[in-house]
Amino acid sequence: MVTRDELSARLDSTFDQVVEDLKNLVRIPSVSAASFDQSTLETSAAAVAALLESVGLHAEVVSTAGSRPAVIAERASGDTSVLLYAHHDVQPPGDSALWNQTDPFEPVERDGRMFGRGSADDKAGIVAHVGALRILGDDLPATVRCFIEGEEEVGSPSFAPFLEAHAGSLAADTIVVLDSSNWKVGVPAVTTTLRGLAEAHVSVRVGDHALHSGMFGGPILDAPTLMARLIATLHDERGAVAVAGLEPAGIAEVDYPEADFRADSGVLESYQVCGPIAQQIWNAPAISVIGMDVTSVALRSNTIAPVCTAYLSLRVPPGLDSETAYAALRDHLLAHAPLGAEVTVAPGEAGPSYQAKDGSARATAHLALQDAWGVESVEIGVGGSIPFIADFERVFPQAEVLVMGIEDPDSRAHSENESMHLAELKNAVLAEAILLARLAGVYES
Repeated sequence: MVTRDELSARLDSTFDQVVEDLKNLVRIPSVSAASFDQSTLETSAAAVAALLESVGLHAEVVSTAGSRPAVIAERASGDTSVLLYAHHDVQPPGDSALWNQTDPFEPVERDGRMFGRGSADDKAGIVAHVGALRILGDDLPATVRCFIEGEEEVGSPSFAPFLEAHAGSLAADTIVVLDSSNWKVGVPAVTTTLRGLAEAHVSVRVGDHALHSGMFGGPILDAPTLMARLIATLHDERGAVAVAGLEPAGIAEVDYPEADFRADSGVLESYQVCGPIAQQIWNAPAISVIGMDVTSVALRSNTIAPVCTAYLSLRVPPGLDSETAYAALRDHLLAHAPLGAEVTVAPGEAGPSYQAKDGSARATAHLALQDAWGVESVEIGVGGSIPFIADFERVFPQAEVLVMGIEDPDSRAHSENESMHLAELKNAVLAEAILLARLAGVYES
C-alpha cells in the first residue's frame, strides 16, 4: 500500500528530473505538419521510448499504414490494466518574433512556467505519465500500457487503423488521455464533453466572368458582398448560431465569469461577448470563417468579382452527430442564397463530439485530483475537438475513457509563448500516480 504522503515525498525528490525530461523533449522540434522536417519525429519518438524504458516499460517505436512514428510500451503486472495516452508531435512554432525567447524550441523557465513549443501540448502529458510511473515504481500491481502518438496535431489520420492493428497491445480497462485542460491554475478538472467538428467549403457565384464596376455596378453586387450577406445569416444579433437543427446540448455546471474570459482570451473590452460563456464554449455550436478566397488589396481593380469561396468551421454540440450538423449547415446556406446567387456547399474535415459515460474510474479520477491539489475538482467541457476519443470507444468498448487536464487557460497551446505551469505539472504527476494506485487497489487514503 502507498499513501499520498509517500508519493508526494518521492515526487519532491524526483521532480527536477521531470522538469529536465520536459526540457529535453521540448528541444526536439517534432512538428508533424508535412512542410516541416519529418525526421524530427523519429528523434522525438526515440526519446519518448527511452523515457518509458527508464521507468520499467518495454517500449518500441512503431508505424502503421504510413503513420508518423508512435511509441507503444507495456509493463505487465496484475489484473488491472490501464492505457496512458499522450502525443509527442507539436504545432509549428509560428512567428518567432512573437516569442519572448530566442528559440521556441529552447525551453526557458520564467515566473514558475516553462516556455517552449510543446511544453504543455502535449509533452507535459508524456512526462507526467513517466513521472507518475517513476514514483510508483514496483508499488503498482497493474498492467500499464502506453500509446504516445506522433500525428495528433495533423488530425490523427492513421489513428483508427493503428488502434486496430495494435489492439492486442493497447487494450485496457481504463484509458487515461492526458491532453486537455484544467479549469484554472489551482483547480483540476475532468473533461466530460468535447464539441465535434464539421467543416464546409462554400462558393457564391453571380456570373461567369468579372465585370467593370463602373459599367455594371449597381444592378449587380459582387460575390464577396453576397458571401458576406450569406455568412451574416448564420448568427443572430447577439452572435449566437441561428441555424435550425444546431441547438445547445445540456447546461454548463461551472460558471465562467466574463472578466476571467476576457483576461484569458484577450478580446477587446468594447466587444460584446455572447454568453453565458461556459455554455457557449462547451455546449453550444459555433461557426467561424477560417478561410476566404477574395482579391487581395494589393491586386485590387475596379471589377465586380463573379465568385467568392469560403471555408467554414462548425463546432458541433456534444451528442450531435457531425454529419447531421453538417447537413443542417448546408441546408441553411442553400436556403439563404442571397438575391438568387448560385450557392454550392461541399463537406470538409469532420470529427465526432464526445460525452463521457458515468463510471467508477471517473469517480476515482476526481478523488485522485482532489488528493493531489487539495481542492475539490470540477467537471468541464472543452470547446475543441479530440476526434480520436470516439475511436478509443469503438475499438475498446469495454474501457472507460478519462480525459484529464495538463494545461491551464494561460498555456497558449498552438500559439506563440506556449508554456507549462510547473506547479500544475507537479500536481498532475501526483494525481496520476494516485489514480493508478487507486485503480490497482494499493492506495491508502
